[in-house]
Amino acid sequence: MDMNIIEVMGYAASIMVAISLTMKDIAKLRVFNFIGCVLFCIYGSVIGAWPVVATNAFIAVVNIYYLAKMKQQAKADIEQTA
Repeated sequence: MDMNIIEVMGYAASIMVAISLTMKDIAKLRVFNFIGCVLFCIYGSVIGAWPVVATNAFIAVVNIYYLAKMKQQAKADIEQTA
């Protein structure tokens, strides 16, 4: 089996997304999923699969939004208890 770097990136992206779905901690899920999305965006760009790029770019932005929101909420919780 002769795999090039692009195929390896596609498999790595798939593995990251699959691993993210096994996480109980939502923050870890979003981080792993974000990494998988970034890898899929690179992979899709290289092979010219623009629907893959668009979908994963959108999901990456959603992950960033919710991670930022979670961080902001955690900060507010800390300030509220202080």
